[in-house]
Amino acid sequence: MRAAVVGGGMAGLAAAYELAVSGVDVVVLEGSDRLGGKLRLGTVGDLTLDLGAESILARRPEGLDLIDAVGLDDRVVNPDTITAAIWTHGELRPMPATVMGIPADLAELAASGIARVDDPHVLPVPKDDVSVADFVADRLGRDVLDRLVEPLLGGVYAGHTDALSLRATTPQIAALGPDLLAGATAARAAATARGPVFAGLVGGVGQLPAAVAATPGISVRLDSTVRAVTRKAEGWLLSIGPTTDVEQLLVDAVVVAAPAPAAARLIAEDAPEAAFALAAIEYASMAIVTYVFDEPPAFEGSGFLVPPIDGTFIKAATVSSNKWDWVGATGRTVIRASVGRSGESTLLQHDDPAIVAAALADLRAAFGGLPDPLDAVVQRWGGALPQYDVGHLERVATIERSIAAVRGLEVCGAACRGVGIPAVIASGRAAARRLLDAGTMEP
Repeated sequence: MRAAVVGGGMAGLAAAYELAVSGVDVVVLEGSDRLGGKLRLGTVGDLTLDLGAESILARRPEGLDLIDAVGLDDRVVNPDTITAAIWTHGELRPMPATVMGIPADLAELAASGIARVDDPHVLPVPKDDVSVADFVADRLGRDVLDRLVEPLLGGVYAGHTDALSLRATTPQIAALGPDLLAGATAARAAATARGPVFAGLVGGVGQLPAAVAATPGISVRLDSTVRAVTRKAEGWLLSIGPTTDVEQLLVDAVVVAAPAPAAARLIAEDAPEAAFALAAIEYASMAIVTYVFDEPPAFEGSGFLVPPIDGTFIKAATVSSNKWDWVGATGRTVIRASVGRSGESTLLQHDDPAIVAAALADLRAAFGGLPDPLDAVVQRWGGALPQYDVGHLERVATIERSIAAVRGLEVCGAACRGVGIPAVIASGRAAARRLLDAGTMEP
């Protein structure tokens, strides 16, 4: 039996892995010239570093499980520090204890000088989905929303809280109950040590895609744009390549792991309801600027977040050489600056030197000065982050219900139930497992 996976990001590779280890012959069709999606290694100065995601949420098992399965477990490391700051009111301020930005200690919040809670309200948790902004601002005011919750979600989703879904992006906040402050304090007090929050790989998490693709039973075709997926009596026919020289490939099943707009086009004929829901998901663009310096900044933490209300060019920075021992051991200082949120695409219309200069000016202001970098690389992620707007979970339920009615077809990826590495791996493997459990891949 043979299956095709459309899209060579981590969701598609995870689906391919699940099928391959179950004895299915799998071809991964990737339209670009490389695998990995938002995982990517690159050279900055004389160092090989992650230019995309550099850490994995360790408290979800799916990422570390796949790392172990493909033989990279001996490279797993945890951060040396995850102590973060907020750059606001003109200086770097220690991040107080919070639950997704909801203060868990008002005295600590006051000491930080980041935000204030003047007139908290105890209000019922609505049954229907609402925006994060509406939920938090009604209970704790705009200051906590703007200077704590907003920068946290801006880092994960590159979105804005006035559009992002409470239920899809911050169920932890909804779970705090009607009294957010009391709920956050109780949640922090009840929290028990569960091991490190994050993990990475010595040499970069960008090693994972190639390791997964090396699984026996998986073949990879790069520069192979899939233009159509058509259901036939004998299986699924894929049209691949340029319009002037289209190749036809017949397989028994298809997993579409492409971003939502492309996925919507491919499944429109056979699952129109799912296609309509996918097409409604918007995406944000962002960029990561990686700098290598000879001298360290006067900062010992892992990095900082920036509230968008402060009007800076960057939205966050990570001192990777503080965060990861293997990076620090190079003797260089490595700092990553993140740029761009939903609706801010004009920021990324500058050329690379302009982005490098603007981000560096912010870093110098935050850290109180930095030398000229030895090298800097801009990695653009155009249309890379799906926006989980209000009603997102209902949209996903529609997609899943519609796809379930079509034998031999599955959809997975970051547009569904999580944008982090473990979440997209879980999405891909679950899609493959549904094909297997349904008997789609039986002779």
